[in-house]
Amino acid sequence: MGEITLRKALDDYKTVYMPYRNFAERTRVEYQNDLENVVRFFEQSGINHVKQLGLPIIERYVASLEQEGLASSTRKRKVASIRSFLSFLFQDGYIAVDIAKRIIPPFLENAIPHILTQDECDRIRKACADSPRDLAIIELLLQTGIKLSELIRLTSNDIEFVHTNGIREEYKGIMRIQGSRGKKERLIPLNSKACLALKNYLDIRKGVGSNILFRNRFGEVLGERGVQKMLRRYLKKIGLERASVQTLRHTFGIHHAVNGTSAKTIQEVMGHKDPRSTSIYFSMAQEIMKRELQDHAI
Repeated sequence: MGEITLRKALDDYKTVYMPYRNFAERTRVEYQNDLENVVRFFEQSGINHVKQLGLPIIERYVASLEQEGLASSTRKRKVASIRSFLSFLFQDGYIAVDIAKRIIPPFLENAIPHILTQDECDRIRKACADSPRDLAIIELLLQTGIKLSELIRLTSNDIEFVHTNGIREEYKGIMRIQGSRGKKERLIPLNSKACLALKNYLDIRKGVGSNILFRNRFGEVLGERGVQKMLRRYLKKIGLERASVQTLRHTFGIHHAVNGTSAKTIQEVMGHKDPRSTSIYFSMAQEIMKRELQDHAI
């Protein structure tokens, strides 16, 4: 136990543990880069074997991340990669104590999210009006606030329409978000705007063999980078280069907080595990209402 070198342990983590846990490709790349830096730091401190690891050297490394001036979100991810690596070492018997549980992740500051105005949302819609697929993606993000990782996993079986009065624009529906890694499935109501955009897209999508909802022009699954690249193209076209996929998600949250949707509903639809992730929208809503009362004073 503990005789293995850090380099060998890291190689086992990358070739065995990551595939076994089915890490997303982006997570694999980020964790591999993070852990290469961690091992290099340990080696420069004279630690080359797993048996030499202890909480003090790990805490020194975590402290060095703050000294580098890295964003809290970046530091949190790097600490998550260390904890994952240490969990692997403990589970495989290379270390006798589960050090991972004793590492405190850095506090993640609640930065004020960037959101879009109604006019900006309308400009994005107009910019992609000639692409039913792109409009469906953007409308889904604006009308449901789902995560990018959830959007790219959607299948045609996850969408169900309910015809109300025989008028196309009055379609309503339900979207099923499949749970991952033990998370429960959740159902999200689709309003008429989302349904209309989806139905227009599905009308031209007929005959596609796979039931994956969004595909690229080569017929392959549209991945996260593909969605991000697509959105950036439209945002650049209308001069909103600061925005991103996450901006559309935040726009959903603040729009509903301002208009009286309950915190519980927003939390459930957006899939927030921690209510504090939802509370930022209500703090912003209060600020927006104060500003409007001031600007529109009688």
